[in-house]
Amino acid sequence: MKRILITGAAGFIGSHLCDRFISEGYHVIGMDNLITGDLKNIQHLFGNEFFEFYHHDITKFVFVPGSLDYILHFASPASPIDYLKIPIQTLKVGSLGTHNLLGLARVKNARILIASTSEVYGDPLVHPQTEEYYGNVNTIGPRGVYDEAKRFQESLTMAYHTFHNLETRIVRIFNTYGPRMRLNDGRVIPAFIGQVLRGEPLTIFGDGNQTRSFCYIDDQVEGIYRLLLSDYHLPVNIGNPDEITIKDFAQEIISLSGASKDIVFKELPENDPMQRCPNIDRAKTLLDWTPKVGRAEGMMKTYNYFKDFTNEELLKEEHKDFSKYIY
Repeated sequence: MKRILITGAAGFIGSHLCDRFISEGYHVIGMDNLITGDLKNIQHLFGNEFFEFYHHDITKFVFVPGSLDYILHFASPASPIDYLKIPIQTLKVGSLGTHNLLGLARVKNARILIASTSEVYGDPLVHPQTEEYYGNVNTIGPRGVYDEAKRFQESLTMAYHTFHNLETRIVRIFNTYGPRMRLNDGRVIPAFIGQVLRGEPLTIFGDGNQTRSFCYIDDQVEGIYRLLLSDYHLPVNIGNPDEITIKDFAQEIISLSGASKDIVFKELPENDPMQRCPNIDRAKTLLDWTPKVGRAEGMMKTYNYFKDFTNEELLKEEHKDFSKYIY
């Protein structure tokens, strides 16, 4: 039985990856410091003989007993609310955390896949974004702590691949959604759904003409799985190129809920990208991968997941104490 370490295991994407690899017959070792992750995302795996969990911060030395065949590095705050609250930890998990895991992969002779992001492209001047595009990123802007953590992460990974001949993979993840997202994490889909379910107006930042492309979690996991098992070491975009403006997407959410809701426009945050759409030709060619779940189907599943929450969960605001992670 092959053994795989998944960091960020209690997070949104990480928890779905745990499910996938257990279903494929792997022994999964999950690791998370639970800054933004939630044990409820993986509680169904506790008691499974092929799953174990370590509560650990990977910016500290990482030790895993026994052999490892693969490592998936998905530990990182991923929403603006989170990485603006814990900017130093965001930079450390992308740098020190990545360094620790690359070292572990080298010691264990394991293949490692690094979760990068479409944010490495910044506010892009090329559309749609190909893997060859170098990006347009403000290193000292408010989003720089996340963007540059991921860009450095890619550089460090490639250095280990080149200098140590380490088996590495890099996935650039575009906006992904589905069950287990957090309602109050600041990303557009849970934010809109939460506002609809609470009976609040929908908030659009800017004029709403900026675009996003949303990929359902099952498609994202399938792309990651295929990339890990491929023989390709350069970055690969995994996302859904079905592009929509935020203004039109808000109307889709309103129609989905069947409720009549107002839309409130607020000032666009600094360096918020105006266009976000992946070119997935590389994934199509190398991985034989394309997204299968349309936005209407995926949003219905996601909306129904959140609709099942209790009123208390819907109405509460996040008051998690991040102070102990700021160092």
